[in-house]
Amino acid sequence: MIQRQHSNHRMSQLVCAGNIIWTAGQVAKNPQEDMAGQTRQILAQIDSLLADAETDKSSLVSANIWVSDITQFQQMNEVWDAWVDAENPPVRACVESALARSELLVEIQVTAYKA
Repeated sequence: MIQRQHSNHRMSQLVCAGNIIWTAGQVAKNPQEDMAGQTRQILAQIDSLLADAETDKSSLVSANIWVSDITQFQQMNEVWDAWVDAENPPVRACVESALARSELLVEIQVTAYKA
């Protein structure tokens, strides 16, 4: 069974298919913050979505991260390192990319497995 949550005509923010959970790419709701601030916002949004799927960051299996400026990578990484479950880190990819709006500095999408 596939469950979609927080959906509109274009997309869902959360999709659960069996034990696999995907989030849409998350961006900051307040993009006036710097890379670290936007990353904190995004990780809080991911925590909330995972809670909606009745799981948490310890179940992450992968993360895709896009940053608009790779020279700011360390700011994002410091926030990520403080947030990620160090006992259960996911595989991760991070690339520099233009994002949908110029004020967005980072976007993160995760996949989790709920046992």
